[in-house]
Amino acid sequence: MRSLIALSIVALLSSPALAKKPSVKSMPPVVVMTVPQSGETAVDAKLKEIKVTFSKDMQTKKMWSFVQVSKDTFPKVGEPKYVDNRTIVLPVTLQPGKTYVIWINSGKHNAFRDVDNHPAVPYLLVFETK
Repeated sequence: MRSLIALSIVALLSSPALAKKPSVKSMPPVVVMTVPQSGETAVDAKLKEIKVTFSKDMQTKKMWSFVQVSKDTFPKVGEPKYVDNRTIVLPVTLQPGKTYVIWINSGKHNAFRDVDNHPAVPYLLVFETK
């Protein structure tokens, strides 16, 4: 995982967007909030949805990449839906006493994109249920 993060940082720093003066518009979107938060260790297994909010308006027509690391650490999911231009909700069924690991964009799976078609910086969501 560290190498994937390092490659993402290298790709971002060598991005054509940095050749010009950087601006919010020219930079890729980033995850600014998740529910649950990454790193939480006592998430209620009754939680019915994961929410992800980005820093910019996103393409919302079936554009997402919730990426599985392993079958054992990926929740049972329903159809994702955007609730506004920056926030997507992923319906989930969780089990108690489990660790969940979900990449939001990862490698070639980069369908989370802003309205200018910049792929979101990969974000690793990891949490545990109580």
